[in-house]
Amino acid sequence: MYMTQTLHRAARLHPTKLATIYGDRRTDYGSMQDRVSRFAGALRKLGVSPGDRVGMLSLNSDRYLEYYFSVYWAGGVVNPANIRWSANEIAYSFADCDTQVLLIDDQFLPMLGAIRELAPCVKTVIHCGDAATPEGLLNYEWLIAETAPCDDAMRSGEDLAGIFYTGGTTGFPKGVMLPHRALYANGLTLVTEGIDTRRFIGLHAAPMFHLADHAFTNALAMGGGTHVMLPMFNPQAVAETIAREKVNAAMLVPTMIQMLVDAPVTHQYDLSSLEFMLYGGSPIAEAVVDRTLALMPHVKMMQAYGMTEVAPVATVLPHEFHIGEGRQKGKTRSAGRPAMICDVRIVDTNDVEVPRGTIGEVAVRGPGVMLGYWNKPKETAEAIKDGWMHTGDGGYMDDEGFVYIADRIKDMIVTGGENVYSIEVENAVAKYPGVMQCAVIGIPDDKWGEVVHVFVVPHAGASVTIEAIQEHCKAMIANYKLPRSLEIIEALPMSGAGKILKNKLREKFWAGRDRKVG
Repeated sequence: MYMTQTLHRAARLHPTKLATIYGDRRTDYGSMQDRVSRFAGALRKLGVSPGDRVGMLSLNSDRYLEYYFSVYWAGGVVNPANIRWSANEIAYSFADCDTQVLLIDDQFLPMLGAIRELAPCVKTVIHCGDAATPEGLLNYEWLIAETAPCDDAMRSGEDLAGIFYTGGTTGFPKGVMLPHRALYANGLTLVTEGIDTRRFIGLHAAPMFHLADHAFTNALAMGGGTHVMLPMFNPQAVAETIAREKVNAAMLVPTMIQMLVDAPVTHQYDLSSLEFMLYGGSPIAEAVVDRTLALMPHVKMMQAYGMTEVAPVATVLPHEFHIGEGRQKGKTRSAGRPAMICDVRIVDTNDVEVPRGTIGEVAVRGPGVMLGYWNKPKETAEAIKDGWMHTGDGGYMDDEGFVYIADRIKDMIVTGGENVYSIEVENAVAKYPGVMQCAVIGIPDDKWGEVVHVFVVPHAGASVTIEAIQEHCKAMIANYKLPRSLEIIEALPMSGAGKILKNKLREKFWAGRDRKVG
């Protein structure tokens, strides 16, 4: 299994078929393979050797897809940055794994100075935007034009393909090491679930740095489908692009789906071409499913549940369980059944499988499981036991093999499809001068699934407001991690061992709900 195989195959079988559409730019598979081999040659000339990391900080574009293929072709390792993170977090992800080459677009140029200061390992910066290239940076298109094609390094199997950073339980992001085997297998997962990617025109509106979109990308590439890119999600832009380009497949997170179907402007466009909608990142409300199918009754919806550490798909819920008998049985509330290439079980604290219907931790085994966390052997050993990735999600499996997520064992919040570890936020809040103690939890929200809520025990006489906390935290953590609400309390509930009892803090917010997570 090697990640450039899909490009080789598509260029050989249908070189004149459209590979990418981005605004007015259109590139066929033959031309794309040529561009990829040339940019890979440029990366090698810049010193990228097998296994070296190459970062990308950019909004979606056709060049983002070329970046992935080019780095694999050169023998390097991709390190796509989370565009919603602060400069501190992004720089940490580059410095942690010694990323020396970075591609950056126009949107993030203002952040470059801070990133280089915090991550001096970044020696070479390639401008991949459409504006004039700033002095001192290399130009993406010039490198392609001036470099001869090179041979594919053909790294494969267990060779490291990418390091994808995710929030950390220690307060620092963790680099998830995924080999070619894991990423390729996840593309196969979606194909084996019945997605006919050979004729798909697929829309990338969810961020392309994210593994959910990456799995969709790989599945689409396997069939030689066409990739349509929007820089970022916008309901009108999505609707307009679907109508204009006759898009028939899309990958969105539930929050995006809700915004799309609820936007009045959406109803002005012809969405009849859209046949398939993959979603993941967080559970979807049944009311959103109803509104989606009312607007687009011809669309088949599919949920994929997983995590970065399994590259990312573990379970799949096909369309038939969103409607009819499957819906009546309540299967829409599940995360689906194990994907074709995955084994899933629910285990207790001793790692023993529990009876059906009993809540335990969701564990996943299969070719998508990561190699481990970059330079974190202890955390790797805690997460992977005998080949099983322990997700940190509490759930149960019914008699038909459907997995239901009921709680989180890890202290994590999922807001709008993004993971937020509470300790990341607590570390930032605790540095505010007026805060003596704090605790962060996720509370239910109709739009985002969960939002970040902070409890603060202030120092005597100190005044602490949500506005002040948000302003204080902005320089340290991403905007989506900021607390959205604050509660001042006299003392945090503690166990006899001195541990904060977050279940007590959550009770009043989640009481009476089937799910204890968003």
